Order: sequence, then C-alpha cells, then structure tokens
Amino acid sequence: MTSTLKLYTLNYTELKTYLWAALFVVCNMALPQLFHLIPQGGIIFAPLSLVILAGAYKFGWKVGLLAAIASPIVNHFVFGMPAWGVLQVMVVKLAILALVAGFAAQYFRKANLLMLTGVVLVSELLGGLGELLLTGGIAATLADFTLGWPGLLLQVLGTYALLHYIDRH
Repeated sequence: MTSTLKLYTLNYTELKTYLWAALFVVCNMALPQLFHLIPQGGIIFAPLSLVILAGAYKFGWKVGLLAAIASPIVNHFVFGMPAWGVLQVMVVKLAILALVAGFAAQYFRKANLLMLTGVVLVSELLGGLGELLLTGGIAATLADFTLGWPGLLLQVLGTYALLHYIDRH
C-alpha cells in the first residue's frame, strides 16, 4: 500500500516549524500518561516514538528533531519520566528516529508500510548503537525488540494511519 501524501520540509525560519513541534511535544505529554496506565506500558509501546516518527515524516527532520529533543526533557521536568538516567539515551534515540524519518520522507516522497518498517528498524539499530555507546549495556536495546515489539508495530501502523489522517484534514 503506497500512497502519495503531502509531505513537507519545514525550516527553522518558519513559524509553522515551531508550532508543529510544540503540538507534538504536547501530544508527547498526554500520550505517555495513557500508556503508563498499562504495566510497563512506556517500555512496551514507546509512545514518544510514534509522535516523533509521524511528525518528522510529515513535516521534516527539523520539526521532528525539535520535538525529539524537547519531548523527553519536558516530560522529565513535568512528570519525572523518563528518569534522569534514561533521559540522555531517549533524546539520542528519538533524535535518530526524527533524522532517519525526515530524511527518508524527503528522499522517497511517499509512505508505505514497508518504508515505515524500514525507517523504524534502521532507527532502532542506530539508536541501539547509540545506547550501547552511552551505557555500555545491551540489555535495554535488546528489550526494545523482545519486550517492545508491540511498540515497534504501533509506530509503523500508527504512523501510517496518522499520516493519512493528517493528510485528509
């Protein structure tokens, strides 16, 4: 299922860049609160990643990067999550996701399930390498695939649905 979507590459000189990034940060404050009602819901579903992936794919890596950096930091200071020890890793992994998604959208100019799956897997692998370099441990990275596979699936299917929803409205 390939579809043609209106994809944008917003710049830091445009007010829309900051408005979209702020909207994604707000979404990333609300969505994790719902998933944290489920035991280990944040670890299993990685709700911040869904919004970052959709935002970066639709509006470009600059919007995605702003939201990727701000979302975990704002969440940490408002809700105490992610914990301070995990914050740096989350920022790196979300920034990688935003960059990979934004560049893939800019290069291919279309979205399909296979492409989004590739973006998620490449981001996970690169993010896992970043996590390994920052922490020296591989257990959390492996948990992204073993425990977090529903979240990876949610990222692909949820982003596909969100992109089409945003495109129609």
